[in-house]
Amino acid sequence: MGTYIPNTKEEQLKMLHEIGYKDFDDLFKHIPEEARFKGTLNFPKGKSECEVSAIVSGMADDNKVFHKIFRGAGAYNHYVPATVNAIANKEEFLTAYTPYQAEISQGILQSIFEYQTMICELTGMDISNASLYDGASAAAEACAMTHDRKHSTIYISHTVDHRVREVVDTYSFGRNTKVVVVPEVDGETDLEALKEMLEGDPSAACFLMQYPNFNGIVEDADQIASIVHGAGAQLIMSVNPIALGILKTPGEIGADIVCGEGQPLGLGLGYGGPYLGILACTKKNMRKIIGRLVGETTDSQGERGFVLTLQAREQHIRRDKASSNVCSNQAQCALKASIYLATVGPKGLKQAATLCTSKAHYLAEQLEKAGLKLTYDKEFFHEFVTDCPDSGKLLAALEEKGILGGLPLEDGRILWCATELCTKEDMDEVAATVKEVF
Repeated sequence: MGTYIPNTKEEQLKMLHEIGYKDFDDLFKHIPEEARFKGTLNFPKGKSECEVSAIVSGMADDNKVFHKIFRGAGAYNHYVPATVNAIANKEEFLTAYTPYQAEISQGILQSIFEYQTMICELTGMDISNASLYDGASAAAEACAMTHDRKHSTIYISHTVDHRVREVVDTYSFGRNTKVVVVPEVDGETDLEALKEMLEGDPSAACFLMQYPNFNGIVEDADQIASIVHGAGAQLIMSVNPIALGILKTPGEIGADIVCGEGQPLGLGLGYGGPYLGILACTKKNMRKIIGRLVGETTDSQGERGFVLTLQAREQHIRRDKASSNVCSNQAQCALKASIYLATVGPKGLKQAATLCTSKAHYLAEQLEKAGLKLTYDKEFFHEFVTDCPDSGKLLAALEEKGILGGLPLEDGRILWCATELCTKEDMDEVAATVKEVF
């Protein structure tokens, strides 16, 4: 912390006297004698900064750090502008806690309001909440939003990340909600099966699809929307926010609810988190959206101000009427996403998305020339699947060269990913390694 100020024993005593205590024993006198620890704690002797630095560096050496990454599957290695952490780590933001006394936290509320505005612009939705814990919990909450007395069955495509499907299953089990998985064919949702399943079930509440899907394929979302709405259900799209820089927005497609993992928006890989759950919807779902929602208003002086509004959470209304038990949001991560989007702007986001897809297609071409055939001949964004005679052998060979290869799947297949940080030289090295191994 830039303004952390240590204090002396004399200063501590002065503060104790100021609040009416003569010493620390007096401060804790309400604790029964038999419950208080006496004596000295058995702590080892302290070490110098130099010694601690050497010990921690030695521990860090046990980590395997990859600087060339060709794996995604939900967490992506994107460029994070220096401004993101420089601004987000300012103490005004970093030390701020969840605004329970919301209206005195105008700065935090404004940052959340700006985040909501940008997410609405990115997705084409009318309303965004203040964020959720991650993309998987956002998907589960999105499905729960569509549940009512007449519609209680959730349909989810098999091409949605299996970890997201597991979280939806867990949430639904607690709500006694039925979950049905729609099969995939040739890497994407089986549309004939989807239509047949929805038309035969008047209790269908929603259909959750991933855009692009787990195999990297950009599915025909327009046709899916037509099928889902034709059956009287709602369409939920779990999106990659970077892909929306060049793909049609869920709003243009006609989605009812949008969820997604916000990690690509200025959040590093971070060993798995913390990440950011995106949740947005159309105006018709305004009363059902869960979590925090920051609105703009004017104060008694006519000045612009911000308030928490439409809080249908268990903290604010009777528990049996609550739409969710979500108690907080990822405000710090949402702030980083806002700074990222403001820094790169619409043109920068489009450029990042274009670089991702162009590099992924170059990588796919080079891997095919090296002998790895694409599993699916479909449109993809920046991930794709290849067949591989021995994925373990290839990935081990890449690791020896400091390269994190794609994600191994069943039947010897590999899910590859390329982002704007992948260079031509790195991709050529991967292809050359394929030739060496096979």
